[in-house]
Amino acid sequence: MHRKPIATAVLLAAAVIGATVPEAAAQPADPVQGQLDLLVNSDGVPGALAYDGRTTRTAGVADRESGRPMVDERGRVRLASNTKAFTAAAVMRLVADGRVRLDDRAGRYVPQLAERPITVRQLLKQTSGLPEYAVLVDWTRPPGTSEDYLALALKEKPVFEPGTDWGYSNTNYLALGMVIDKASGVGFRTYIERTILRPLHLDDTYWPAPGEMSLRGPHARNYGVHPAAPEAGRVDVTELPGYEFGASGGLVSTPKDLNAFWDGLFGGRLLPSWALRQMTRDTTDIGGRDVYPAGSRYGYGIASIPLSCGGVYWGHGGDLPGNSVGGGRATAGRGTVTVYTTTWAAEGESLRHLQGAADAALCAGRR
Repeated sequence: MHRKPIATAVLLAAAVIGATVPEAAAQPADPVQGQLDLLVNSDGVPGALAYDGRTTRTAGVADRESGRPMVDERGRVRLASNTKAFTAAAVMRLVADGRVRLDDRAGRYVPQLAERPITVRQLLKQTSGLPEYAVLVDWTRPPGTSEDYLALALKEKPVFEPGTDWGYSNTNYLALGMVIDKASGVGFRTYIERTILRPLHLDDTYWPAPGEMSLRGPHARNYGVHPAAPEAGRVDVTELPGYEFGASGGLVSTPKDLNAFWDGLFGGRLLPSWALRQMTRDTTDIGGRDVYPAGSRYGYGIASIPLSCGGVYWGHGGDLPGNSVGGGRATAGRGTVTVYTTTWAAEGESLRHLQGAADAALCAGRR
């Protein structure tokens, strides 16, 4: 019997928390709380949270069995594709130090790509045309290596010629992890710990160890349809092979730490100003593609999302069967937010309400 690979929903994806204009209907006294309540009461999300650096708002429960209250901003969360922003920042640190050049052939660092005219820049921008490896992996089998997973993608035809289009693929960031391995000499996990996690004191952010399935410390349970057993319906999917998600989606963090990362990155604490400008100015229009709203642009592992109150915020997002996480930092010093749900919420009304919570938090008092 064919079994759908776990990663078809696992790493995934782009789900940036976009900003759609809330309806003009009467707004609750606290529009952020109103969106969280809709996620729980209307969309069936077990638990939801929004943290803006000052206030933590929650709805629902952390555990459907016990009814335990939803965790706060210190609860551990699988970041899924938010990890890409950390990976991109680490690559740009290597660029700033002269150890990598953006227009280097990726094959200089990744031998499997030696025959491909793909550059480091194209991997960062999701313009390489590499197929998605995650949907090709049989996640029910023993884990493979990065080389194994990249080989699966390279057996497929390119989605497009490098540099001619944009296409979200976890394979790009799998390969960037391998670039960091080669250029740093210490492995991407260690390099990101040394250059990002420690300098920003992100003490509750970590890479799962090989074989580690559980989340450390306080956390909510996560619920969703397990791709390897969809016939079971919504089940507890808190335990997942996080180590295997790697440079594309493997980090575990907290809303508090994720906000601190966005503030540190865009506040100039990780990179020289020219490197940050490169990440945010060399962008592709992706409005209307995947879950990105009109006006969105993708840079180097980060995207700009329009706000209903004007301006944009920069961030990323990610989804697993058991959670969606997104948010970022608004321009003009208007704040930072992380929004989190304990089940996949990347389509339909749940996505609209998740988007609304991020937008409301960043636009508070500016309508």
